[in-house]
Amino acid sequence: MTKRWTLRGAQTEYTVAVPAHGRWLELVAWGPHGVSDGPSPVGYDGPVPFLTKGDAAPVEYATETERPFAGADLVVEARSSLRFVSAAAADDRLAVTFADPVNGLRAVLQYRIPAGTDVVERWVELVNEGPDPLRLARAGSAGFCVPTPHGARISYQWGQWAQEFQLAHVDLAHGTFAVGSAQGVPGHLYVPWLAVNDQEDPAGVWGVGLAWTGSWKIQAERDTGGLTRVRVGRGLVDGPLDLAPGERLTLPTAAGAYSADGLGGLARVWHAYQRHLAGERLTPRPVLYNSWEATYFAVDADSQLALARVAAGIGVETFVVDDGWFTGRGDDTGGLGDWTPDPAKFPAGFDAFVADVRALGLRFGLWVEPECVNPRSRLYAEHPDWVYSVDGQPLTQVRNQYLLDLGRPEVAEFVHGTVDGLLRKHAIDYLKWDFNRPRTEPGRPGATGPVDLDGAHVANLWRIYERLRRDHPHVIIEACAGGGARTDLGMAARADVFWPSDNTGPLDRLAIQHGFLHANAPHLLSSWVTDAPGLFDPRPRSLAFRFVLAMAGVLGIGADIRRWSAQERAEAARWIARYKEIREIVMHGTVHLIGGPGQARCAVQYLSPDERTAVVLAWHTGRLDGAGLLPSRPVRLPLRGLRPQARYGTGDQHYSGSHLTTAGLPVQWTAAHDADVIVLHRD
Repeated sequence: MTKRWTLRGAQTEYTVAVPAHGRWLELVAWGPHGVSDGPSPVGYDGPVPFLTKGDAAPVEYATETERPFAGADLVVEARSSLRFVSAAAADDRLAVTFADPVNGLRAVLQYRIPAGTDVVERWVELVNEGPDPLRLARAGSAGFCVPTPHGARISYQWGQWAQEFQLAHVDLAHGTFAVGSAQGVPGHLYVPWLAVNDQEDPAGVWGVGLAWTGSWKIQAERDTGGLTRVRVGRGLVDGPLDLAPGERLTLPTAAGAYSADGLGGLARVWHAYQRHLAGERLTPRPVLYNSWEATYFAVDADSQLALARVAAGIGVETFVVDDGWFTGRGDDTGGLGDWTPDPAKFPAGFDAFVADVRALGLRFGLWVEPECVNPRSRLYAEHPDWVYSVDGQPLTQVRNQYLLDLGRPEVAEFVHGTVDGLLRKHAIDYLKWDFNRPRTEPGRPGATGPVDLDGAHVANLWRIYERLRRDHPHVIIEACAGGGARTDLGMAARADVFWPSDNTGPLDRLAIQHGFLHANAPHLLSSWVTDAPGLFDPRPRSLAFRFVLAMAGVLGIGADIRRWSAQERAEAARWIARYKEIREIVMHGTVHLIGGPGQARCAVQYLSPDERTAVVLAWHTGRLDGAGLLPSRPVRLPLRGLRPQARYGTGDQHYSGSHLTTAGLPVQWTAAHDADVIVLHRD
């Protein structure tokens, strides 16, 4: 007899069942409410020549015994075969237990759909109840099955430093597509995010993400029967995991999402989920100024206060001193690990400097990189064994620094004590936590036997973040990793803001933010107005363009504002004031992505939760040399989510909702007008 359960989200449902044979849990249907009322769109009960039934079935989680040829989620070196034991179900939770009667492995498949979302969280709890150790060669978190009868289209995000979050697509008729990271961090190269749709149905799209801040892998494989199965989980870069008798292992949470409204709709599902993860910390993010691009390492009290005075005058709310404030930090070859304010740079004392900044009406923020150490530092001289290393092998420097082994309890305590001490000693409201190198050495001096370095580092990193949030709830934490190398659902639940890229050039950043918003909510998007040209597209754009771009998330400024003219400062003050008027809608509104950086139409629409106000940020991305000289009609931006019969106004202009969604909002670009913010109110 088949056992069956359905979890219901806000607009979707997820139905699974244990077949009569009890060898696995399989998907019945996943999609909008009611999709499971009928034959399963992924079920298969036909012949399987040269394969097994499990290889073709829509299995949710399988060992190598159940899927020996098509790919398993869990591989135990001594092989394991699970059998259904029991299940416990509630409205939004499901736990299905399987066990191996031979080796004593127990696997509890956990499911949860958080209230008000359409994301199904999945994770597995493994327990060794047998007498012997078990070695796990693969320990994935989940397998997601998607019906793709006409071929699969895979959407993913690739990148590199300064070119993160580049949205791309590949058609997969048959075979495998995989992305991941072996760097001990999610990395710049790919994002732990994937979307799948049938090639003939771009509207119905399924997405997968992973809450893991270490090495990872996502693999999509389309079989000959038209099913695409997405396996997601940790990348075991340190070798197999050993599970001792009586030991328990909880694998990272994998998240699945569905939308019937294409990639834009899927983005909105992820946004709602990440707002749920933020919980009570989803408060307005302050307009900040960061000193990095103005002074780099040449930090001193006088230069920082000069910047702070201008920042306060144009409406900035938080002033962040970036790298260069601590002892030994004249460049990137020294200082990391010795987290003491440099008395030569702050001759009146660091606290006096902070007080001067706060006296301007600004909150104060600070940059740190506590997981790394320079060879030329006191910390490394005292604790050379605290860095990842392999006995007898030379160490690899990246950015003139080594990586601390955060999995060691004494190192984790040092890192937490360092950051906690700074927050307790100084009046700090904002923390930019950076991480500028991946792990290269797969070893720990003095370790006996294999060590899960990746797992230990992530576990302690998360614990430190959680302790800091508990003890310093007023402090906003920005997660940075040489730009956007540390963005995943695990960090989205613990950090308040992400720094998506070190590239702040306007057209480059527009492409980065376009991809970012497909996977992340606006409250996580930190963006600066700077003077930097693009690395990949250096075409100039106006100050207005740069401000409208940075207003798409959390507005920041990183330019050398001491050099701005009075006219530029006045314009900046107007944009900042305007941002403060709309940031609640940017933070909480429903996001619609219109066009993109490579298209004539490029805009982001934010619809307020009460649906009475639409905020449109729009940019001209094409050539400007012929604008206003040749015949042309205004660019039309088709808005979404408006009531067709209602009227919406901005200034003296009014439109029907039908006009705005069908004909589109008209914008006319000129050489002097290449971006705009339009706020429409419903009458």
